[in-house]
Amino acid sequence: MTSPARNEPLHDETYLPQEDTGDIIDFLRALRGRGRQAAEPRPRLTGNDGRSVELPEPMFEVLLQVAAAMKAGLAVTVVPHHLTLSTQEAADLLRMSRTTLVRLLETGVIPFEKPSRHRKVRLDDLLEYRRRQRNAAELAFADMIADTDRLGLYDVDPDETRVALKTARKKTQV
Repeated sequence: MTSPARNEPLHDETYLPQEDTGDIIDFLRALRGRGRQAAEPRPRLTGNDGRSVELPEPMFEVLLQVAAAMKAGLAVTVVPHHLTLSTQEAADLLRMSRTTLVRLLETGVIPFEKPSRHRKVRLDDLLEYRRRQRNAAELAFADMIADTDRLGLYDVDPDETRVALKTARKKTQV
């Protein structure tokens, strides 16, 4: 027997939270309040027709993430990972200019396809690039913290630093 989900069309959809997020907050609280006890039944999703289905743990975690984002007032977009985007859509997703994105594509930093005149970028390649960038930023931040600690700069009074910077700037302007 074929699962009804396999017959569902795949498309992207953006869900914007409404002004009143009370229902979302209640939903999120109920999801988070669910214990992780082995004896406790697994969560179920029940439709308007009364039919219910057990939620696999990965789907439950996705619902938690969606509810948390909507509670924070963020829009949530559901798209298949194999989706391809235009360069403008990809640039918007990464919050950079289209020119910068094209430079990254042409230098091979992010893979792309060019089935016709226009470049197409796979969503999963963009998400991988973003993951790599975040990891690099976290490492750089950790290095900066280590350097600051090694140089003893955590013990410096911020007011003294501001005064020293003002004095140095005045000297360079003269």
